[in-house]
Amino acid sequence: MAASTVTWAGLASIGRACGHIRSRLLGSSSTLPHVSCLHTSSEFNSKNWDRRNLVVYPPQKKDESRRPAEIHHCRRQIKYSKDKMWYLAKLIRGMTIDQAIAQLEFNDKKGANIIKEVLLEAQDMAVRNHNVEYKSNLYIAESFSGKGKYLKRIRYHGRGMFGIMDKVHCHYFVKLVEGVPPSIEQKTGFDQAKEYVEQLRNRTIIHSL
Repeated sequence: MAASTVTWAGLASIGRACGHIRSRLLGSSSTLPHVSCLHTSSEFNSKNWDRRNLVVYPPQKKDESRRPAEIHHCRRQIKYSKDKMWYLAKLIRGMTIDQAIAQLEFNDKKGANIIKEVLLEAQDMAVRNHNVEYKSNLYIAESFSGKGKYLKRIRYHGRGMFGIMDKVHCHYFVKLVEGVPPSIEQKTGFDQAKEYVEQLRNRTIIHSL
């Protein structure tokens, strides 16, 4: 019974002692470096998206085919939802740049106008900085959105009540490649169902009979 009565006090004292020992060994928490956990989200993979334009490739040999130009461009902290932006980004993925701009012109959403401006900026960069001869000879190889800053604010209600609202922001990333877009194999629903069933049958359950 005595052990159960001092459980919470004992845990608190142990925590304070561990924190004191850690501060003595490693210094104060303000001097410690910030250590972030490893993740594979789109924001982590796109942290240095613009710097990919600065990659210098080795000279090509005479028998090698010409390397197509690649243009990476983005716009950050857009006052728009990343989920709404994702549908528009997926819509133009794999299209030529002219087809993508034409599709976005007929879309009345706010994100469509933003993506159109980013595509025109990337198209201009391709001609000026990446030696692309024909600005229409480009296609969208990658197009996706990422999460920006989320600001929490108070929404005042009646009778002294309040709620929490989020002011959301997002990032948009695009990669243009010179040339004709590759053909995509169109699968029917039956083919997709067969592929799914094969994946289920090929599963390996470990530690089983």
